[in-house]
Amino acid sequence: MIDVNLVNFEAEVIEASFRLPVLLDIWAEWCGPCKQLGPRLEQLEAELGGRFVLAKLDADKTPEIAGQLSQMFGVRSIPFCVLFKDGQPVDGFVGALPNEQLQAFLAKHLGAGEPQPEGEAEVEVQPDAEPGHAADARSPQEQLADALAQNPGNDDLRFDYVKLLIGSGQLAEAAAALAPAMGQIPLQLRFEALQQWLNALEFVSNDPRGRWSFVQFDEAISANKRDFDSRFAKSRLLIAQGDWQAAMEELLEIIMRDKKWADEAPRKTYVALLELLTPPKPKADATAAGKSAGGIEVAAPVVQQQDPQAELVARYRRKLSMALN
Repeated sequence: MIDVNLVNFEAEVIEASFRLPVLLDIWAEWCGPCKQLGPRLEQLEAELGGRFVLAKLDADKTPEIAGQLSQMFGVRSIPFCVLFKDGQPVDGFVGALPNEQLQAFLAKHLGAGEPQPEGEAEVEVQPDAEPGHAADARSPQEQLADALAQNPGNDDLRFDYVKLLIGSGQLAEAAAALAPAMGQIPLQLRFEALQQWLNALEFVSNDPRGRWSFVQFDEAISANKRDFDSRFAKSRLLIAQGDWQAAMEELLEIIMRDKKWADEAPRKTYVALLELLTPPKPKADATAAGKSAGGIEVAAPVVQQQDPQAELVARYRRKLSMALN
């Protein structure tokens, strides 16, 4: 079992799935069913002796990936599990399934275990597939790239494509795909948000401070609370590592001391993070008769809960408002 985040997702899930199937378990600390499912998945990983890799992703700590997959498959609840093979999501399920269904789900893809019980088959993941259409063998990235090439004026496609590229570490490709949107007047906030995210990742890749430890940053800041360069660099490293809450706390410290510093770069970065953290709106007709729009099996009727990610965004919006006033 391995914990994944924004930094290691590409290597530990996408690339690793070319060697062994990777089951990505998207969970959260507050989620009761997640705590029931997690240990059973870990036990199955041990029992099957390395036939698949279990990867766990905390939805609260890495909302970029969790939100992207949820939006892609029309899923609005957790636990949410996606099986990756050969770099692509091929199947999945939602909810704390019983052991027999978990074994059947894995047996279908690993070629081991008991036959899958009739009537309990999970449906293959087909992101945004229309009824009656065959499964698309292309990866989500290839699908978006082709769709955008056919319709370059579609801002929604461009946003999703650039976000996918940044999330998978393809920074040069993301910059090229983002460039047309950055020339728009007026500039859309969501594209400015992607640019700020890209700026942080490029800084960490290219600037020597991108290799500093947090101890080094903390020593510099402790010596001079107004060392905004170090604070801002630290926030970018935190962004790159997927700890966006901690990054916003550092940005707030700068904003409270000097709102205009560096042409308001801390405020702009903070607003970008809020934009990227804002949960996507539910799709129309996303669920029906216990199935998600992506065709993923739902274990039981989902109890509606207040979205912790939406609460987090609201809380940090209030913090920014207080810092600016």
